[in-house]
Amino acid sequence: MDSDGCSLTCTVAVEWLNAQGSILRKTTHRTASLRLIRDRQREMLVEVRAEKANLITKLPLKGVSVFNKFMTEGKASIKFKEQNCTLFLSNAPSTQLINFLKTIFVKLTGQEAKTVKDPLREKLMMNVQPGGIEDVSPTTSAEVNRAKEKALIVSRATVTTPSPSMVKKRKHFSNDGPKVPAAKKLYENPTAIQLNEEQTRILDAVLSKKNVFFTGSAGTGKSFLLKKIISALPPDVTMATASTGVAACHIGGITLHQFAGIGLGTGTMERCFQLASRPFAASIWRKTKHLVIDEISMVDGDLFDKIEAVARHVRRTERPFGGIQLILCGDFFQLPPVSKTDDKPKFCFQSEAWQKCVHFNFELRTVHRQKDEAFVKILNSIRIGRVTDDIVDILKDTAKQKIESNGVLATRLCSHVKEADEINEFQLNELKGETKVYTAQDSDSSMTHMLDQQLSLPGKLILKVGAQVMLLKNINITSGLVNGARGVVIDFKNDIPVIQLRSGTHYEAKMEKWTIKTSSGALVHRKQVPLKLAWAFSIHKSQGLTLDCVEMCLSRVFDAGQAYVALSRAQSLQSLRVLDFSNQQVWANTAVLEFYKKFRRNLQEIEMIPLGKKIKLEGNKR
Repeated sequence: MDSDGCSLTCTVAVEWLNAQGSILRKTTHRTASLRLIRDRQREMLVEVRAEKANLITKLPLKGVSVFNKFMTEGKASIKFKEQNCTLFLSNAPSTQLINFLKTIFVKLTGQEAKTVKDPLREKLMMNVQPGGIEDVSPTTSAEVNRAKEKALIVSRATVTTPSPSMVKKRKHFSNDGPKVPAAKKLYENPTAIQLNEEQTRILDAVLSKKNVFFTGSAGTGKSFLLKKIISALPPDVTMATASTGVAACHIGGITLHQFAGIGLGTGTMERCFQLASRPFAASIWRKTKHLVIDEISMVDGDLFDKIEAVARHVRRTERPFGGIQLILCGDFFQLPPVSKTDDKPKFCFQSEAWQKCVHFNFELRTVHRQKDEAFVKILNSIRIGRVTDDIVDILKDTAKQKIESNGVLATRLCSHVKEADEINEFQLNELKGETKVYTAQDSDSSMTHMLDQQLSLPGKLILKVGAQVMLLKNINITSGLVNGARGVVIDFKNDIPVIQLRSGTHYEAKMEKWTIKTSSGALVHRKQVPLKLAWAFSIHKSQGLTLDCVEMCLSRVFDAGQAYVALSRAQSLQSLRVLDFSNQQVWANTAVLEFYKKFRRNLQEIEMIPLGKKIKLEGNKR
């Protein structure tokens, strides 16, 4: 992965116009490399080198306009006004694209700041490599700081250029766009946080085209890393999926069933082949080069085998998984596959396809959710079904804790969805006062059912003053307005609910927007107040959340790992209350214990595998 921001590989369309605005010439390169270079005069240029055609285009970066509204989707355009030429970039890994555009902005900002010529530097530049071209150096921290300052003061008047398919919607974008400078968006992207060493190793393995499974206990940043991986891959050929709708929404993807095109996957192998061979489903299968599956622990082993066979059948190759690169993520110590019979669940790692397809295994060990090392040790013991007398005593002691504050009661985690719904409904009806109803606005009414399945956001939200609620979106992390934060409705201001958080902060909950992808790649969105009733939640629906005020009674848990998932939602021991705790409520699946025993033994037999000239990968290969 290019990290210096001076090069980019993507699909490029180059379009030249005449003085009247008509197209003179247009070339499209499915795969092209862009590189920032300098000539003898120290002028910066963009070099476009087509991968298959022996064609190089060089354009000076003078008087350019950049349209970056869709850069997180891997699309952008750069207009060169003097040449009457526009580069339309698509299918770019969003991390690379953001870094590339940021480098252009930073370097151009620095170029404008230079006013004094340096004769010695100019003399030295006469000795640049043959052809008078040199690569642009990576950005320095001083250049970045200068560009950040400029991003804050540049007006929204920056000229933007729409992509060819968007010309008719020019006004829509200019009216709907954010009121901040376009350049400022380069510094607010979700890929800005740096990966640690163990996360970087996994990303390197993925970018080296290895089939990878990575695991880790709750709170080790699995979904965060997965989003980084997805943003580093070309979006048009990468399918982000998960075993459940809510998990798919967390990574901006679709469910594995939607992608596979085989319905519930309960039909015969022949029926699955027929369903997946329909034109629409087959076209998705054939264009996919990278398949991400999150929450792999909840994917049934037999279903995984079926999907692997479908991949080979539709893609007409006997290579494992039809030659698609697999990036699998999950924790088998958490929730198992849902069994439709009384049989024991069959995990993915017990399938034939797993043995054929999964080559490199990694484990994230650094816990980010909980900062208290003592609590992390308790959770790690419970994860593997080990409960000491000390752990029992510590968890029993939490039953006496008062964790409520500022009118916020503890969320009760329930083992069954129905129980949670009944508690919320009963408590809401107990409140006096006016009822406010908030109905979601969906961009496509035919997609409402899918939005209901994939978003934890309710289509219809009923609130009263005194309602216990949970925030469902990161609004302002520094102010504590984060996904999972607990609050209580204290007022309605012009029909907008005013929430008091546990921290004491007040927040006016205005409509927010959630966007999800369909299997065709189309985007649908829902606008709704970002709240959900939170007297109670089911353990299944709490996966991925961090709760700052949570209570549970684990007497009705029915699956291995359920108690662990529930306990690991808590931010700390001080924000947790466990009622009637017993060591009988905690156990781990024996097959999972055996899998991880072998898994860790293999991890200790670390190999160093050369991947190109400089990169080396630590991991274990089957």
